[in-house]
Amino acid sequence: MSTVVYVEQHEGEAQRDSLGLLSQAAGLGSDVCAVVLGEQAAAVAAGLGAYGATRVYVADSPALASPLPQARVDALEALISEHGFENVLFASSVLTADVAAGLASRLRAGLNWGLVDLRVDGGQLVGTQPALGDSVFVDVGWTSTPRLALVRTGAFEPKNVGGDAEVIPFVPEIAEWSTRATLLDREKTVSEGPAIEEAEIIVAGGRGLGAPEHFSVVEVLAAELGGAVAATRAVVDAGWYPYSTQVGQTGKTVTPKLYIACGISGAIQHKVGMQNASVIVAINKDKNAPIFDYCDFGVIGDLHEVVPKLAELVRQQKSG
Repeated sequence: MSTVVYVEQHEGEAQRDSLGLLSQAAGLGSDVCAVVLGEQAAAVAAGLGAYGATRVYVADSPALASPLPQARVDALEALISEHGFENVLFASSVLTADVAAGLASRLRAGLNWGLVDLRVDGGQLVGTQPALGDSVFVDVGWTSTPRLALVRTGAFEPKNVGGDAEVIPFVPEIAEWSTRATLLDREKTVSEGPAIEEAEIIVAGGRGLGAPEHFSVVEVLAAELGGAVAATRAVVDAGWYPYSTQVGQTGKTVTPKLYIACGISGAIQHKVGMQNASVIVAINKDKNAPIFDYCDFGVIGDLHEVVPKLAELVRQQKSG
């Protein structure tokens, strides 16, 4: 099978989920290509051989400068039609979801989304897709090529195996109507510490904190541990914490080594976003909270007493 992975990049940096997907695709047993679009794409392409790409197709034009989907659909359609790729893989993001959907429509191709695994079975690509609130997992396939797949955030870890890739520039024809939408402005959320998708330690807060100002206890513990702060959907919807920190079915999927849940009941919608953490610690005064059914360590108590004491213990351990 011929496979191409769309590697999303921003300001010359390949996104972690794209690298993880490229690594996974390279392990499926066939040569895997990558495609990078936009400004500074060439700088990104140079390092993709280390993650398993044998060839990297690069396109940079003014029409691809802004992170808008339509011009990218044009570029990918041309590349796929020319080279006949059978599998086209995307790591999920706001941009790639739009690109994948537009490309599927343009090519009249099947798109499976929300996948958490990919494998080859009997010479065919098979995806694993959660269903029924992530309570079951089903195998999904495609009836024709190209097969388009959109993989859930955090599904695969990047694996740097070393290696070089041939970098191949191409000049796509971008339709005039594909450039009519323009990006007026971009805003960045300024935060301290690692992003939750990349953090090895996450301290998360839920409605059990009681008020937005009480997130300070979570922030202090995260700072002492060198980790990131996350939140539940209920907290984000209430305006207590930024959307970018939301973990769960409608937020981000994270795979840290340590996940500390403070005042989080552990409903299935939150569980699906953090259940693959290596170690889960729950702090909750409700002994019947669902999170105690699947955490590794549980503390039944008032988080406003437990979390500050835990932060102090970490501080003492570091200074000793």
